Amino acid sequence: MSKNDRSVYRRSDGTWVNKKDSNERASSLHETQKEAENKAREQLHNEGGGELSTHGLNGQIRSKDTIAPGNDPSSIKDTEN
Repeated sequence: MSKNDRSVYRRSDGTWVNKKDSNERASSLHETQKEAENKAREQLHNEGGGELSTHGLNGQIRSKDTIAPGNDPSSIKDTEN
């Protein structure tokens, strides 16, 4: 588990939550699951990657996705000879 892992789930009031797993409070609240997933993906990408867990209406994990780093210095090729 990475410190950047995030979860998307639905609260009892119907609001979808994007929450960093290591935080107590939600990072953002959304009207739809898709909006919450998109924001979580964007944040994971910008924070160097991590695991996104999306929960269904029943609260169980529906899917997991690994998000690649947004700025991976090891992927930069040396162009000087």
